Amino acid sequence: MTARSKKIVRVSLVGIIANILLTIFKTIVGLLSNSIAIVLDAVNNLSDVMSSVVTIIGAHFAGKEPDRKHPMGHGRSEYISATIIAILILYIGLTALVESVRKIISPEQVNYSVTTVIVVVAAIFVKVAVGIYYRRSGKKLESHAILNSGLDALYDAVISIATLIAIVIYFACGLCIEPFLAAGISIFIIVSGIRMLREAFSIILGERMDATISRKIKNEISKRPEVKGAFDLVAHDYGSGTIIASVNIELDCRLDASEIDDISRTIQKEIYRKYRVLLSSIGIYAINLHDPTIKDLWQRTRSILDKYEHVIQMHGFHVGLEDKEISFDVVIDFAVNNRRNYYQKIQKEVRRELSDYTVNITLDSDFSD
Repeated sequence: MTARSKKIVRVSLVGIIANILLTIFKTIVGLLSNSIAIVLDAVNNLSDVMSSVVTIIGAHFAGKEPDRKHPMGHGRSEYISATIIAILILYIGLTALVESVRKIISPEQVNYSVTTVIVVVAAIFVKVAVGIYYRRSGKKLESHAILNSGLDALYDAVISIATLIAIVIYFACGLCIEPFLAAGISIFIIVSGIRMLREAFSIILGERMDATISRKIKNEISKRPEVKGAFDLVAHDYGSGTIIASVNIELDCRLDASEIDDISRTIQKEIYRKYRVLLSSIGIYAINLHDPTIKDLWQRTRSILDKYEHVIQMHGFHVGLEDKEISFDVVIDFAVNNRRNYYQKIQKEVRRELSDYTVNITLDSDFSD
């Protein structure tokens, strides 16, 4: 198990101990006072114990060394554990809602005491402390499962505060709003479970790299005087802080293979050192704007594309003067409803304006910005 995985286990154990104690005390107090809200709160704490156990199991698998079948490691196990946690929360919320509705239809007398108040107040402080601890640790460890558990702990604190308000109202007015509060708590749990599940699925499906980071990486690459531009940055998150990416860069066509190799290696080292992103592949676009004919064609093409507001960029511009063929990639904003039609419109105009050449335009995607 890696050092990071061991830290995740330690953080989870803190939550497990705190939640076991809360579950025991809340169950006893809830049963003695006949309070469904407190019993549901105890059940919710028990779900947190199960969530932490799932997180530990996920951290164990995520910390395993890469093997032949999984050469990128097992870091995505954490996203699977985050999904399981979300499903547990969703199940508990639905079960609690059914029980709450039953209590609304057939209300029962509650019996609050000073001990009840003390336990609920103590639970609020404990859950806030655990929530803050989880959130801080989750950010440091870049663990979505820990972050989810931290958010859930803070939600639990809100639930306990609502329970305390219900107790105060009962003492002050003799009005029992418990079943309705329990229903509200259940809906709150269900909504948080759905949100967590949606976030976990989104990550597993493959999210776009943070635009701020991608721009910084491409700007860093473009700082080198030999690089005329960086494009097509595609990143894959394998969990546990493992991000593997590829990028294409434009270089002067007069550079030789040895010079290009030196540039590529330097870029890889710098990007990993600064951003912990491993550039597994750097593609090369050889650009030749020293030739007046090619430069004129580039400028004419650029002026056509400038008329289209949803064209984000053009890159990989290549001209074969002998076979009179032009090739380049065009990136169209995802905001366009029908990118294919938009692309065909562009292609038609470019081919009409540069009719002396065979024009091949590749519709590229905006992977990172």
